[in-house]
Amino acid sequence: MRRFRILFPAVAALAVAGLALSGCAATEEADPSAGSSDSYNVYALLPQGTDQPYGTTYLPAMQAKADELGIDLTITNSQYDADTQASDCKVAVAAAPDLIILWPAVGDTVRPCLEAAKAAGIPVTATNSDVNPEDKDLIQGYSGPDTYGQGAASAEMMCDAADGAPTNILVIDGLTGNSTAINRHEGFADYIAENCTNITILASQPGNWNKDDSQIATSEMLTSVGADNVQGIYAADDTMVAGAIDALKARGIDPSSLIITSIGNTFLGNPLVISGDLYGTVFQSSSWDGENAVVLAYNVLTGETVEDNLFMPSVKVTEDNASDAAVAPEW
Repeated sequence: MRRFRILFPAVAALAVAGLALSGCAATEEADPSAGSSDSYNVYALLPQGTDQPYGTTYLPAMQAKADELGIDLTITNSQYDADTQASDCKVAVAAAPDLIILWPAVGDTVRPCLEAAKAAGIPVTATNSDVNPEDKDLIQGYSGPDTYGQGAASAEMMCDAADGAPTNILVIDGLTGNSTAINRHEGFADYIAENCTNITILASQPGNWNKDDSQIATSEMLTSVGADNVQGIYAADDTMVAGAIDALKARGIDPSSLIITSIGNTFLGNPLVISGDLYGTVFQSSSWDGENAVVLAYNVLTGETVEDNLFMPSVKVTEDNASDAAVAPEW
């Protein structure tokens, strides 16, 4: 069983105060050498950019911290295509940068990239989506969301809302093979199995981080298991949960009559919590993510001691705190 961190609404304001600011407390602890005059060349192999909502706040925070720390970033965008990212990696290794930051497009395809970087003596750090456990020894560290813990936090909200009553649910997973999707599913399923025997997962399908795909998947599962047999839905992010909610509404089902939980607390998900359509979600700060990808890389480059994982806080968001400034959505 993996360990995970869950921060409760009562401490949410303390945990995330200042996350949207470039000088958040978590960064200050991990960044004791800010202001160095040294310069470093770093390749950031990403699967998205400003073509997706998350990237619109992740990338500026990443670039701002790089500028502050004297890091010259070269950023690629594979658009979640494993072959494209593999080609980007070959270019990066050939360029012999001081370090590579990797956000895996597909977790089980990045080992050749990691091995090539190791053979060339180029350290690698992971951001946002960690590498698979068997590849962990090929990176210097990971920064980003505790994706397993996020799944567990969403499950805990589901359990709290069910309050011991028999509850049949559907699960909408992310992109097949993506490490974030795998970890969020495992975190959710493990917590349910260990703590909420009253909750039964009737069916699960990938929603591919896409609203339309998730609406279709939800509709198919409702047909397969019988809509009257479903009392809850877990979706691995807010985009997909919005699709699931649309599928319910298309069938004339009031989403607030079900227990629905998700992850993200995005501009799409937060209003759904406030309206009551979504019971709860888990706050993820894209600016924290982009900034700390660079902080971790810098600390590796400068010889600082780093932990295997630099996790952002996983704060549960329900109607009790959804309007609080401390958890205001960023993407």
